Amino acid sequence: QVQLVESGGDLVQPGGSLRLSCAASGFSFSHNDMNWYRQAPGKERDLVATISSGGGSTKYADSVKGRFTISRDNANNTVYLQMNSLKTEDTAGYYCNVRLRIDWSTSRDYWGQGTQVTVSS
Repeated sequence: QVQLVESGGDLVQPGGSLRLSCAASGFSFSHNDMNWYRQAPGKERDLVATISSGGGSTKYADSVKGRFTISRDNANNTVYLQMNSLKTEDTAGYYCNVRLRIDWSTSRDYWGQGTQVTVSS
């Protein structure tokens, strides 16, 4: 079965840094793009960053550009999100995501359990 397990969330002060990890199993990790989403209470779940299967292409939400870096280690089936210059607005649950093709016409989203990032002074 597909499994995504996030870790690394913590309470940090504004301006601080944090590195999130997502350990993946149950699918061909190196053949799939990986994504990080976040969701604050009462708000929609938003895409934060995405990385191509080989790690050569990355994209970021405008709100985190220049501060966050997504990366992956295909040898260890792990995707990371390095978060620098954290702001209170970054407070949210952070979720690892993969969209897998099931058949020719169907795909399915898989999610980790989430890890909480709280930025507060």
